Amino acid sequence: MNTSENTDNVKLTAKEEEFCYQYVLLLNATKAAINAGYSEKTARNIGSQNLAKLHIQKRIRYMKENLAETAGISAMRVLKEHEKIAFADAGQLRDGWMSLKDFEKLTSEQKAIIQEVTTRETKYGTEVKVKLFDKQRSLDSINSMLGFDAPIKTELTGKDGKNLFSNLTDDELNARISELERKLRE
Repeated sequence: MNTSENTDNVKLTAKEEEFCYQYVLLLNATKAAINAGYSEKTARNIGSQNLAKLHIQKRIRYMKENLAETAGISAMRVLKEHEKIAFADAGQLRDGWMSLKDFEKLTSEQKAIIQEVTTRETKYGTEVKVKLFDKQRSLDSINSMLGFDAPIKTELTGKDGKNLFSNLTDDELNARISELERKLRE
């Protein structure tokens, strides 16, 4: 019987699942065991024992191969972060033309659009500069993610503008196109 068949139906305990996550995060079995809630006294042995279990090895392998899922990152989440930046404006951070809102009173969405805050003392008091993330870059990323970018027309010609494919039969040309499409999918 195949070893993967033996481990397919094994359910991980909550501690084992947390151990797997921590191991992928830290790549250290002892620290992963401690962070998963095992005793510090037995963490080294438990970590070693856990790494020897086939169902835990399989789960760790899956988590490593699917890091976006393991980390909870999705295309939707990335898109929503770009949305915050792309459609933000400096007015969200101001109480008026000359004064900024108190940082602690900003929402997490408002804080997410801030790239940098710098201060300097002047003879008139403290000057605070707030730099926001690049709106255009986020708009471009959204366009790209959603496929809103216009297709780019590309013409391929040989030396002196001559047709590269004039000597090919239709079958040869179709074979080359199929090969290029296959390479693009890889």
